[in-house]
Amino acid sequence: MIEVVNLTKTFKKVNAVDDVSLYIEPGEIVGLLGPNGAGKSTTIAMMSTLIQPTTGDVLLQHKSILKNPTSLRKVLGVVPQEIALYEELTARENLEFFGDVYKIPRLKLQERVQIVLAQIGLENEPKKLVKHYSGGMKRRLNIGVALLHEPEYLIMDEPTVGIDPQSRKYILETVKRLNKEANTAIIYTSHYMEEVEYLCDRIYIMDKGHIIAAGKKEEIKAILSSEKTIVLKLEKHSNDFVDELMQQGFLSNFQVKDADISFSVAKNTDFLPMLLPLCEKHDIVLKSFHVQEPTLEDVFLHLTGRALRN
Repeated sequence: MIEVVNLTKTFKKVNAVDDVSLYIEPGEIVGLLGPNGAGKSTTIAMMSTLIQPTTGDVLLQHKSILKNPTSLRKVLGVVPQEIALYEELTARENLEFFGDVYKIPRLKLQERVQIVLAQIGLENEPKKLVKHYSGGMKRRLNIGVALLHEPEYLIMDEPTVGIDPQSRKYILETVKRLNKEANTAIIYTSHYMEEVEYLCDRIYIMDKGHIIAAGKKEEIKAILSSEKTIVLKLEKHSNDFVDELMQQGFLSNFQVKDADISFSVAKNTDFLPMLLPLCEKHDIVLKSFHVQEPTLEDVFLHLTGRALRN
């Protein structure tokens, strides 16, 4: 088990991370969510021994690794958000270089390179220079580097940013396969809620340096168990209609996308007596509406008051 205990990191009197505690057990996938600036990257940097915390500790099997980070580095792989590859080298050469950094014996390294190339789907492209790779291929190779030393734990920091849907699907399937076949424990951060819903067993939500919610997906969603989300599909909408709808005191988590509008209300609220006259007043054609169960994104917006990309 890796445990983060009361971690704090202060930069120029600002607490980027403030008294954060979390854990990951062998074989599970844990999601770490939060808007930009929430403290996720700083937390990950401390967990992976890249920076020292101001206060707090990181434990591996209940032993502190702050003074002896080597014990954690042997069992931890990190997939950074930024591509960390040598573009003038081939995929094989990149893997061999980083394998030497890991001090993997030469014969063992050649075996690992072949296995990793197959795991990331690049076994047929080992001699092409990385600079000629697509964004998705680079992302996959970035993951491959972190897998070379067969880590028991893997931190993946937004590994699907800026890639095509096919590569994204392949990476998600690879994550699932690693977890199932190699029992690799994974900490996964993403800007895509559906990825976290698909992959993660447990979730932590961070905001302003704090953990503001934690638990299994069902437990997180239960935060909004007293609310329901209404999705309206309109033929068109007007700004006056939207403005007046937003002024209704019992609506929250209001979102507008083209001619679709969604909002949350208390579960026992009868909103139709308000909605139908409002549509008639503004000459709005209501094509359909439906009630949906709270999603992870609904909970996130409820807790942070802002979208994940803000």
